[in-house]
Amino acid sequence: MSLNVERARFNMIEQQVRPWDVLDERVLAVLGEVRRENYVDAAHRQLAFADLELPLAHGETMMKPIIEGRVLQAMDLRPGDSVLEIGTGSGFLTACLARLGGDVLSIEQHADLAATARDRLQRDGITNAKVDVAEAVLAFEPGREFDAVVLTGAVYALPERFKSWLKPGGRLFAVIGESPVQQAIVFTRDGTTVRETSLFETDLAYLTNAAPPKRFSL
Repeated sequence: MSLNVERARFNMIEQQVRPWDVLDERVLAVLGEVRRENYVDAAHRQLAFADLELPLAHGETMMKPIIEGRVLQAMDLRPGDSVLEIGTGSGFLTACLARLGGDVLSIEQHADLAATARDRLQRDGITNAKVDVAEAVLAFEPGREFDAVVLTGAVYALPERFKSWLKPGGRLFAVIGESPVQQAIVFTRDGTTVRETSLFETDLAYLTNAAPPKRFSL
């Protein structure tokens, strides 16, 4: 491994992610262990550690490292925790979730992105993550509950049924609202109620079928 690559990875963690209030050493360690450059398309590999969203096929994007770090920290995963990820994308966050938790079910609507992510995960020896092809917002039902649910794209409004996928004590991460000012929120299930904790403002592309309704003007 090139020393320049390792220096770039170190700088990503110490100069981008940690200063953005990601202080969980387990999360920082995983970001150092999972080879982010292996999850970036070849044309953009030189930007693997940059503070940028990186393009994927079908107009999808890979989140900035700082957002990935905040997501992983907010989920507070423990070994054995079950995770549902909505939007596999590159597979990088999937790999990090699998390293921190237990079994991961990741949903990706584009079959080619799903196949590429599976190959990357297999190459990295990650056997506790499964990638399925489905459209998540309108019709998907996992048929089970999870300790953590992560949405990797924004939603104008969170579908209520998503909350029902949480086990007692489970956490759901979502970016909600109208671009360009959206709010990252963690929903935590306490018994029969779900409480909300606002984390930070950001601006992510919407999941398919989750954008604001079109407004008509005369």
